Amino acid sequence: MLKGARVSALLELDPNAGNDPLAAFPGRTRRESAPAEDRRSARVELRRQIARMERELGELFATTFPRRGIDWTVGAAGGPRVLGIAELERTRDTLATRLAKARAEIARRADEEQANRELVERMIADPAEYRWVQVRNEDVGEPGCKHWHSRPRWGLIGMLAGWWRVKLSSGCPLATGPR
Repeated sequence: MLKGARVSALLELDPNAGNDPLAAFPGRTRRESAPAEDRRSARVELRRQIARMERELGELFATTFPRRGIDWTVGAAGGPRVLGIAELERTRDTLATRLAKARAEIARRADEEQANRELVERMIADPAEYRWVQVRNEDVGEPGCKHWHSRPRWGLIGMLAGWWRVKLSSGCPLATGPR
């Protein structure tokens, strides 16, 4: 009954009269509501940071799409519920760590792919120096099945004569299956 009286007193307040909504609740002051407001603003800020990091992780995925081996998923926080500040901070820290690892892996792969592109250029310039070296399309960061392969021209005769060339494969093999 007391609870109903407080709710009805709260509903009867005139917003234009300057009434204090906390006056309907004896013993409750503005100072007691400040920590709750601080917690709310902290949670809003943490959720904003988490959303920004999830967006950055999604953008990294989109820019490096054909690459594999990097964990892009964003796990759930354990079901539908309102997360506390500690859980939000843990989620933010986990996302920050995953984002840093993904960036480091992408940078490492970009350096490796650049080195492989330079290797292909050197192979084309001097095929005899890179005998039997094969560079796949995936190694230079491109989708597809083709590869560059330094091999002798005209088989054994070309190998003995030192006639080497870089051959670019025609791509993926034809699909085979039951006929």
